[in-house]
Amino acid sequence: MATVGSKPSGVGGGSSMLKQDKTQPQFEDRWEGMRPTVLKLLRQENVSRNEWHDLFWEVYSVCVWDDKGVDKVNEALKHDIVEFVQQAKQRVLHDQDESALLKAYIREWGKYFTQCDYLPKPFKPLETATGKGSGAQQKKANQQNEDSTVRKLMLESWSHYIFSKIKQKLQESAMGLVLAERNGEAFEKQLVIGVRESYVNLCLNSEDRLQIYKENFEKAYLDATEAFYKAQAPNYLAENGVQNYMRYADSKLKEEEMRASRYLDTSKGSNSMSLLTECCVECLVSVFKEEILRECAPMIKNNETDKLNLMLKLMDRVPEGINPMLRDLEQHIIEAGLADMVAAAEIITTDSEKYVERLLELFHRFSNLVKEAFNDDPRFLTSRDKAYRHVVNDTKVFRLELPTKNKSAVSKGQPESRCPELLANYCDMLLRKTPLSKRLTSEEIESKLRNVLLVLKYVQNKDVFMRYHKAHLTRRLILDTSADSEKEENMVEWLREVGMPADYVNKLARMFQDIKVSEDLNQSFKELHRNNYGNVADNMNIKILNAGAWSRSSERVPCSLPVELEDFIPEVEEFYRNKHNGRKLQWHHLMSNGIITMKNEVGMFDLEVTTFQMAVLYAWNQRPLDKISLENLRLATELPDHELRRTLWSLVAFAKLKRQMVLMQPEAKSPKEFVDGTVFWVNQDFAVIKNGKPQKRGKINLIGRLQLSTERSTEEDKEGIVQLRILRTQEAIVKIMKMRKKLNNAQLQTELVEILKNMFLPQKKMIKEQIEWLIEHKYMKRDEGDINTFIYLA
Repeated sequence: MATVGSKPSGVGGGSSMLKQDKTQPQFEDRWEGMRPTVLKLLRQENVSRNEWHDLFWEVYSVCVWDDKGVDKVNEALKHDIVEFVQQAKQRVLHDQDESALLKAYIREWGKYFTQCDYLPKPFKPLETATGKGSGAQQKKANQQNEDSTVRKLMLESWSHYIFSKIKQKLQESAMGLVLAERNGEAFEKQLVIGVRESYVNLCLNSEDRLQIYKENFEKAYLDATEAFYKAQAPNYLAENGVQNYMRYADSKLKEEEMRASRYLDTSKGSNSMSLLTECCVECLVSVFKEEILRECAPMIKNNETDKLNLMLKLMDRVPEGINPMLRDLEQHIIEAGLADMVAAAEIITTDSEKYVERLLELFHRFSNLVKEAFNDDPRFLTSRDKAYRHVVNDTKVFRLELPTKNKSAVSKGQPESRCPELLANYCDMLLRKTPLSKRLTSEEIESKLRNVLLVLKYVQNKDVFMRYHKAHLTRRLILDTSADSEKEENMVEWLREVGMPADYVNKLARMFQDIKVSEDLNQSFKELHRNNYGNVADNMNIKILNAGAWSRSSERVPCSLPVELEDFIPEVEEFYRNKHNGRKLQWHHLMSNGIITMKNEVGMFDLEVTTFQMAVLYAWNQRPLDKISLENLRLATELPDHELRRTLWSLVAFAKLKRQMVLMQPEAKSPKEFVDGTVFWVNQDFAVIKNGKPQKRGKINLIGRLQLSTERSTEEDKEGIVQLRILRTQEAIVKIMKMRKKLNNAQLQTELVEILKNMFLPQKKMIKEQIEWLIEHKYMKRDEGDINTFIYLA
């Protein structure tokens, strides 16, 4: 029976060939022709293209036409493979020297493994002939096991006859070479790589192709690494100290990672690199963690940034290794910051500019430390912020006593830092016409204001800053002393951007609107009364302001005004009633000022004075040479005793004047020493002194810092801060409970602090008191089953 078939093309390529046999091909007839080619392939000898193609055809023919051909081919092939492996074994084991053994093994294995790719190709028909089931099932089976029968046979034979016999020696030799490299000796790196590859490639487990490698080579490599550094590291540390050891450990970690990338398997699914890194970190760093970390605090103190950077690299590899460093940094910032502030206390307690600049210098110093030593790691930035917040809000140098209300009286509460007050003072110096603002450019002023906002971010009680900032802004707007109106309005928007409470910022914005509206009203009033009062009307500047945005105190100080001013008050009130029916004006003389002209024997001088100073000086308007007692001045001005004393003191002891405006007898060192019999008179020799010479003309500002509050209202201000905090706390608690309906005490306090933190940090005592107040007034109640759980009452 004749057959016609096409001969499959092999690796060598070439054209297809047709062959027709008149007899059925049998294994016995064909194997003798196939075997020489098989042996040539095993021995890596040259195979011609015709021999290669003939082998494909002969195998195919036998598998198709001989019923038992597949089994016979398998048996014959197995015999030749085993025989070849046995011969290779003899060549490998010929020399017992470890190095020679390793080289012989790598050489034989390399050639053999290469043929594992070529020899199976002609025998593919064996796979088809033994396959069962549908084509789809067979395809799936082939995908699950990529190794052909012949390849599997070749690898199993090598593993059984050679590898299993000498793998321990191979492993030990390879580890010996790695040890030699660690000790600085040179060798052929390919030897270790070849051993590793044989461990990887000999595994036929389809579930885990790295099983043999992991259980043997990887384990031996990790054990050898651990043993080496357990012996080396302690000695190096003892001989060279911690700082040198850190450099040693860092270099060894990098070195081992590079070495592992050569000698360990890095294919997908292998975790050898991570295991090696863990092993090295444990041996080189974790074991000596305490000794290394003991050096952290001194390094931070001495600003040894390079060494700290190295310590960070090492400790970041160790679980929880960074935490002690974070604590050391935090402690250093607190201690160094407070020590610096205490050392400079005499200067900064009297100069808000120096205080803010010192705070900023500390912030930039600590920020540079975090940047250079810790690469601006977010964890270290958080520690910096936490510690700096402690410095800013500390009360050792600056203390603000706020009262706390209880049922019996008003007593002093927990002291707070004066930082927000001093920040507000510094802003005032930048925004007001002062020597500081005059010598700075617009860009420099903006930069410094931004710096204030940077510090303000760390202030706990921002409500105090806002209260003082508003007072300074009020003073600047009333006295028209703002250096740059655009900067003033920008500052309000910047406060909004940094998260200041919206209602505070909105009130500041309304103040600017009021000033603009007031200017329009003032202009209308002047035009209306110019015919009646002439130049007097032009010289009047009336500010009509909204009490809700501006008022600081409920107290209005009585004062007897000069007749010239008293005449205008009914006119202004009538004008305003016609403009805004139903609204009522309240006059705040405390916040008013003006300019009066004084003539004496020396010359004529324009005096910028407060309304209270004007009232006192007008007592001498009709009797310029008289001496008037304190008691009579009190009757003439109708000022409260304390305000009168404070005003007189500003006239008899004004710091900037070499010749005082008013003289007194007897002498006093403070306004408290005035008695009813103390007499005062206008200094007829008063003059402005320039270059040591009295001037005949001049303008003098006696206002200084316009007093916006009386002694009583200053206390009211502080109580107002506390009262507003109480209301804010109540409001926030109700808001939370209305949303949550039911909440335990711990959760309530957490959410409350989160809501209020941009204004102030509520004390636990205040929170407890306001919860009790709200329970008492039926806004909420305690859960009957748990007294620490609260329920909202609609």
